[in-house]
Amino acid sequence: MNRSRGLYFLGILLFFFLGLIASPQAVLGGQDPQESSSSASGSEQQKAVEAPSDVSATTEIQACQSCHGDITASFERTPHWKTMNDTRGGHAKQGCEACHGPGGDHADDPSKPVFDFKKATSEDTTDRCLTCHASGSEHLSASNSFHRQNNVSCTSCHSMHHATTREHMLIKREPGLCYSCHLQQKAQFNMPFRHRVNEGLITCTDCHNQHGTSGALEGDHLVRQVRASSSGDVVCFKCHTDKQGPFVFEHEAVRIEGCGSCHIAHGGANPRMLKYSNVDLLCLQCHTNSPGIHATVMDANQSHYEQACVNCHVKIHGSNFNGLLDR
Repeated sequence: MNRSRGLYFLGILLFFFLGLIASPQAVLGGQDPQESSSSASGSEQQKAVEAPSDVSATTEIQACQSCHGDITASFERTPHWKTMNDTRGGHAKQGCEACHGPGGDHADDPSKPVFDFKKATSEDTTDRCLTCHASGSEHLSASNSFHRQNNVSCTSCHSMHHATTREHMLIKREPGLCYSCHLQQKAQFNMPFRHRVNEGLITCTDCHNQHGTSGALEGDHLVRQVRASSSGDVVCFKCHTDKQGPFVFEHEAVRIEGCGSCHIAHGGANPRMLKYSNVDLLCLQCHTNSPGIHATVMDANQSHYEQACVNCHVKIHGSNFNGLLDR
């Protein structure tokens, strides 16, 4: 009896031992070695697939460099090079292809073109640049700017590979770049009384956003792409803070028409860049001859000796004490 019981337990142990050898994963809850090997190889394959995408932008630069060595060398010194480290937009937003589009076919057959900024229309060029730059505060109105309306594209002022300035990748420094088109303003800045743009004290872009803001008729001239307000006056107050106000008693001309009602913004032949050489003639644009105490003073023929309006009305930009702008 004891012998048969011993043989029974021995059979159970032998069955358990043979099962452990045949399928250790089933007994111990482990993973099938074949599955583990398969999983490991799948992970390696996934890494192998992902690896080229990490270096594809660099590989592409190397492919372009074989023919366009000077271009790729200059690209490495521009702000656009930082796209090589930005993978958020994928390979399409990195390196050469970010601007010129897919270049695989071009690499295989150079007769198949990529996007060529030199041959593209100004509209297509601007649209391509705005795919990245449209969200910046400087470019919010670029699609409606006066430059775009006059077929001036981004590459008219900027050079991606051959810029001559450290900042903004310009083809020429201000104000020479602006003068290449704005010849009338160039002449105004050469007048005796002017804003000191030629001397480098201020720049055109201190007052204007070249990428677009708005245009509003102010007095008899159009304020083009001026930073700040639609009338353009706020940009003047950046420097001329004492003229800003608010005033208790305003000069209506300043409030309604702005600084341009009396001044030529860029420069002119008259002191303080006034439209007229005689201040009183400037006043007579609005304050014409009328009955009253100043009937003899407000004489368009300048025949009376009392012709100095600002001798009494000294606060011509506005006053906090007197409605006649006397003090």
